[in-house]
Amino acid sequence: MKTFELKTGKPVIISGPCSAETQEQTLETCRQLAASGVVDVLRAGVWKPRTNPGTFEGVGLKGLAWMAEAKRGTGLPIAVEVATSKHVESALEFGVDVLWIGARTTVSPFAIQDIADSLRGNRDVKVLIKNPMNPDLALWAGAVARLENVGIDIKNIGLIHRGFSYFGHTKYRNSPMWHLVLEMRSRFPEMAMICDPSHICGTRTYLLEVSQAAADMRYDGLIIESHICPEKALSDAAQQVTPDALVELVKSIRWRADSTDDPEFKKSLALYRSEIDQIDCEVFDLLSRRMKVAEKIGRVKRDNNVAILQGGRWTSIVDKVVAQSGKLDLSEEFVRTVLEAIHIESIDRQNKVMNS
Repeated sequence: MKTFELKTGKPVIISGPCSAETQEQTLETCRQLAASGVVDVLRAGVWKPRTNPGTFEGVGLKGLAWMAEAKRGTGLPIAVEVATSKHVESALEFGVDVLWIGARTTVSPFAIQDIADSLRGNRDVKVLIKNPMNPDLALWAGAVARLENVGIDIKNIGLIHRGFSYFGHTKYRNSPMWHLVLEMRSRFPEMAMICDPSHICGTRTYLLEVSQAAADMRYDGLIIESHICPEKALSDAAQQVTPDALVELVKSIRWRADSTDDPEFKKSLALYRSEIDQIDCEVFDLLSRRMKVAEKIGRVKRDNNVAILQGGRWTSIVDKVVAQSGKLDLSEEFVRTVLEAIHIESIDRQNKVMNS
């Protein structure tokens, strides 16, 4: 039986159907993925947390039996999602090697603690924690702490980046918000970070684009959904790929080195970093000046007993700047994110002035 570690310096590829639907579909998908030679761990959902009752919510224990059979037939480790202590108990009984905690579960400290308690003393099982649906790093980090507190070795805990719910338009199902993941990685540098492009994208169209972005940022692996007949899948059909397409995708990804000893590379890098440092100083000097003007506006409003928020003023500012995003070669999402941060700081400054 093949064993693996979450972080070895070689990208780990986890793949399989979003849901185990039938024995034939599960086993054939797993067989093809194993035969490809590019997959390290087989995955399938057997309990599916769906928004609406009455939709397909997984096959339960039958799916665990099929995955256990896939493990015996291929020699590859298997992974399933768990959301309760009962799920954990059943998964371990069927020999599941990797448990992952879904985004809907990570948001609940009660649920995480229930899972953690059921794993107390089990130092060998691997546990992957998906980011919470909302962009809250404290919840994500709290889940890690709860698992550590019951004795799970940190090398057996990994993180899955599956994107965050985003209020606004984006081409992805869930916004990557790469900057939040970089912050999480800085907090837990010893832990594996796995990217889930399937749930970030919500469609096959952008899978390679997001997978390559993760590789460029030195993620430790990918978890990608695969199905022998994606168009007939009972859940998330649009984001799944066939095993053959999965192999083509994985082989198209270019995993880059951490660095190089080439002196020209180091010279160029130092030059451009120095240029960025100077630009950053100028950007924040301008932002500081902008906030001082915002404070002056706050004083004028205070002295004239006028409310801080002024109807469509901010909307017109956003529309004007966003309209220039293409000319500036900046994504609309980035522009809106920066403007939102500026707006929040401006309102805070004006609030302080109004109440001084």
